[in-house]
Amino acid sequence: MDTVKQFEMSLGEKERRVFSRLSSSAKIQAFLDQIPYCDDDFYRSPLSLLRDRKACCLDSALFAAAALRRLGHIPLIVELIAENDDDHIIAIYKRNEFFGAIAKSNFVGLRFREPIYRSLRELIMSYFEFYYNLNGEKTLRSYSVPLNLRSFDKINWMVCDDNLEAIAQQLDKIRKVPLLIPRMIRSLSYVDTRTYEAGMLGAETDAIYKPRKKTPRTKP
Repeated sequence: MDTVKQFEMSLGEKERRVFSRLSSSAKIQAFLDQIPYCDDDFYRSPLSLLRDRKACCLDSALFAAAALRRLGHIPLIVELIAENDDDHIIAIYKRNEFFGAIAKSNFVGLRFREPIYRSLRELIMSYFEFYYNLNGEKTLRSYSVPLNLRSFDKINWMVCDDNLEAIAQQLDKIRKVPLLIPRMIRSLSYVDTRTYEAGMLGAETDAIYKPRKKTPRTKP
């Protein structure tokens, strides 16, 4: 049976109505923006996210990939790797050969991207200035090559929570692409105050990574 159809058959009537309304990338993002961010010590499948209505970034990336899959996209996720900060996971897709992304984050600037980016690196770099920790340090350093979730259909990742750790482990293993060289990192400035405050709007502060003390950087 088709994986998406199998997923839809697992939904209750109300859940099926909700999922069927997610007919565009913007609507998928809007749905994720409406539910709370959480830092539970387990991962939720797309089915569990629909039922629990809360999620971390991996849960949300899996859900977005599942919803994009229903719209005909390959279910792809990418991990953004940070220094002295949490990593972040996004679902990516292409429209007319341009990259876009859907994501959930405690930080406003680390969510949706319109499909206007000519390469994956260009898409990832759009997150750089908005990726910072509580010290105000810009922390994004690298990203993973895309992970195709079709390879995890055998563990029923769209409906079953039990083996989702395997996806997180595979993200850790696959090749990473660096964004900065050491001398760039040494000369980074802190994020400016207005961007810092705007990016934290509505954040669940208990779920934010607590960084080590500030490292010497160039003040803007």
